[in-house]
Amino acid sequence: MPSNVSSVPDGGVVRAGSGDPRLTAHLREYLGNWPPAAPVEVAGHQGRLGPAWDGASVIGVVVVSPTGSVVSVPPDRAAPAALLATAPALLTEEFRLALADVLQVAPGKVSPWLPLRWTVEPAGLADAGEWVDSTRSGLPEWLRAFSGRVLVTFEAETGAYLAGVAAKPHTRFGRELAVGTEEAARGRGLGRRLVAQAARAILAEGAVPLYVHHPDNVASARVADAAGLPDAGWRILYVWA
Repeated sequence: MPSNVSSVPDGGVVRAGSGDPRLTAHLREYLGNWPPAAPVEVAGHQGRLGPAWDGASVIGVVVVSPTGSVVSVPPDRAAPAALLATAPALLTEEFRLALADVLQVAPGKVSPWLPLRWTVEPAGLADAGEWVDSTRSGLPEWLRAFSGRVLVTFEAETGAYLAGVAAKPHTRFGRELAVGTEEAARGRGLGRRLVAQAARAILAEGAVPLYVHHPDNVASARVADAAGLPDAGWRILYVWA
């Protein structure tokens, strides 16, 4: 993993139940505001105008936490988005459609409401992989989309790829884990062990590990639970240009 994570800036303390200082620093940088002082706040954020970690254009992000929510949009959309702070209710299809209208995109450009998991105490599972460069031969294409190093399990005898984890560097303080296991290697607990191992490495570097999955992906949810990233009721929604 990269080792260029800065210390958490001053003001990183959050209200009880809102998370960890590293999570606060990540959300403040990623959304333009955190923690929210009201139940729902709209933030016009310059960050919505730049490319995401993979070059995609994410023009809207909504994070819902147990203590408040932030709707992050481009600065020129903050005024029309202000109505979203009062109605319709969050976590509904009505809100998704209203947000698509405000950001002037087709409804298909808005993600479902996705569980947003994070942890400062990953499960104490045994390490399962080694850090290698993402350009190493024999890795699947999805891992090659990441720059730098990725965490991989290889078959001891043949050296064949079995499972891997990579981190999406959303900000200096928040990295979202992505995991994949070859079908023939499933059922061995490799995914959960790799996720826990990567989460420990991220925490050691001063950032917080995140985990996002589709609400219908039961297998991914089980991996997260076993690795020590519980579903604590946080939700996230993305809007692509």
